[in-house]
Amino acid sequence: MAPPRVRLIVVGASAGGVEALTALVRALPADFPAAVAIVLHVASSGTSLLPAILGRAGSIRVQAARDGQAVEAGCVVVAPPDQHLTVLDGQYLLRHGPRENGHRPAIDPLFASAADAYGGAAIGVILTGALDDGAAGLAAIKVGGGLAVVQDPDDALYSGMPVNALARVEPDHVVPLVELAPLLVELARDDGPMTEPPPDPPPRAQRPGSELDASPGMPAGEAAGLSCPECGGSLWYVDENGTFRFRCRIGHAYSDQSLLREHGRSLEAALWTALRALEERAALLRRMASRAADAGRASLAGDFRTGAAELDKQAAVVRDHIVPTALESDPEAVSG
Repeated sequence: MAPPRVRLIVVGASAGGVEALTALVRALPADFPAAVAIVLHVASSGTSLLPAILGRAGSIRVQAARDGQAVEAGCVVVAPPDQHLTVLDGQYLLRHGPRENGHRPAIDPLFASAADAYGGAAIGVILTGALDDGAAGLAAIKVGGGLAVVQDPDDALYSGMPVNALARVEPDHVVPLVELAPLLVELARDDGPMTEPPPDPPPRAQRPGSELDASPGMPAGEAAGLSCPECGGSLWYVDENGTFRFRCRIGHAYSDQSLLREHGRSLEAALWTALRALEERAALLRRMASRAADAGRASLAGDFRTGAAELDKQAAVVRDHIVPTALESDPEAVSG
């Protein structure tokens, strides 16, 4: 099916993204001849103020995306909290699907759907942010014949996402933020030929026959020997348009960096659970020691106190050494 003639520009941002998106939208004209869809990593709870902030910034129309909303030129839509924003058959779709790279909304689902639905009419834009959400989706847009635009890492408040995008994709344009809007206006007004999406989809895994098999909707790959930090299922290492990611049969997806971050969070939770269990057991032994002493059983009370003291030492090791070391492995611990 031929892609719609209106161009779709999909934009992804994370840390520092409010400032970057505000500057971008402020510079777009009201009669901008393309549709724009934005994903900014936001907390899953509450209501996002981003549509209101961007709507006040410039003259182009800005809305929170609605399920089934038509893709229109001259309109910017923003993914709402806790919903993935995708596009299909000229409409925006919202779904409460599995988190990708630890986020919902995530950038990759929007970019990948734009590549499938719009082919050469899609333009992907990666802005400031930590880690590498969006790199796989930008690769999909390039494979589909679309254009890849990346903010100059030296110009970004957080260079992680631009740097990782450039490491995985040969971009069509790398520009500072001040040059981005004029570039998009030029690209949106280009009425040259728009290529079709690739005719052959990537290979899919066989229908699962055991607990370790991959989902039939997932690209074929190899079992990674790791568990999903979110659901505990087996992870598979899959090739998505030349970018390798980890996916579980539920659909949670991770890049290398996001998997490291999410495993770090799981490890932190497990360590705090272990610490709590050690301290609670020590408290119970001290209570038992007190009761034993009151009953005149001095020897038993001493055993209980010795056990509690040993548990206190183990808890101190976890609190003072193991937990800080585990947290140091979190790539977003200091980068935001």
